[in-house]
Amino acid sequence: MSLQLVIAQVLLLTLGLIGVATAAPEKILDHGSKALLALLVTFLVARLRPKAFLKIAPYFWGLTLALLVLTLFIGQGAAGSEGVKRWLEFGPLRFQPSELAKLGLVLQLASFFSRRGVQHKLISATGMIVVTTGLILLEPDLGTSVLTFGLGLILMYAAGVRITNISGFLLALGLIAIPFVGRYLETHSYILERFFGHVNRGETLEVGLDQIGMAHRDLNFGGLWGQGPDGPRYQYFAAHTDMIVASVGFSTGLLGVAMLLFAYWLIVSTALQVSQLATRVRPMTAEIHGATILATGAMFMVVGQAFVNLAVAAGLFPVTGVPLPLVSYGFSSMLTMSLALGVIHSAMREVRSQLPAGEAAPDLMPVSGRVATD
Repeated sequence: MSLQLVIAQVLLLTLGLIGVATAAPEKILDHGSKALLALLVTFLVARLRPKAFLKIAPYFWGLTLALLVLTLFIGQGAAGSEGVKRWLEFGPLRFQPSELAKLGLVLQLASFFSRRGVQHKLISATGMIVVTTGLILLEPDLGTSVLTFGLGLILMYAAGVRITNISGFLLALGLIAIPFVGRYLETHSYILERFFGHVNRGETLEVGLDQIGMAHRDLNFGGLWGQGPDGPRYQYFAAHTDMIVASVGFSTGLLGVAMLLFAYWLIVSTALQVSQLATRVRPMTAEIHGATILATGAMFMVVGQAFVNLAVAAGLFPVTGVPLPLVSYGFSSMLTMSLALGVIHSAMREVRSQLPAGEAAPDLMPVSGRVATD
């Protein structure tokens, strides 16, 4: 396993515990138990080989699509969100299928490109991206659908698809989507309300602090070293979920926010190491190619979502409802992101095992027990 990836996950989960203890202390035991479970899931998934992920990819992706369709019929939304269906509830189990759908798309595209290559059948690959994104868009969940669509494009590029082909795909899709955009925005008027609310945010602040404004105040109060979880702070919606970075900053200060960014950088660094080491493997097998796509896609799942969340908290993007990976309260996102980290661990170990004798990645740590195969 990658030591720096383990450090990144433990660091993010720890900062999440601090943030939840600051904003919603009554939820700390629930969040802590789920964080331990998420860490265990990563260690278990890391023991699999990339070949196993590539083999189950069509079935897992198909399952996520079925769950997305089911969500459109019997899904639940947040209180007061009429017409929004994003969650499935089965007794005590409540989860968000769109989170799993992002991972399903990563596995499916990695499997497809490792088997078929990138020179042919790109219509099939683009169809996978459009179908997955479209079902999420119908919930509606614009933030997650944009992230999923971007994830698909990143995977196409990582697999070796020419940028001209990707640009052509975007142009054609944009032309096809024009007649539907107006109708979609008319049906889901809250999207434009959020956008114009963000644009006119300066006028809102003249009347009183909005959610982002209160988050900024908490970050400022945190200073360099933080006020600790028990310091006096604003109470506002999403302080333990979408805006948890403000709670982390309030408790731990600038130092804690810097550690947060450092942890995400470690995830990026590890995935880039996988791609770099894969270039030394000869011959380049389909499994190694698939492993590099898996690592890149899993990395973007985590870091891309983190970027959007932090941009919203900074006031650069409108509010999207996207949680901060491995930090925000909520098990659907935490579980999916922990699975993604397990995939990166697996890809790193596979690539390292195929290196010529005498070459090795310096940050790897052994895993006790026998490595499982498919």
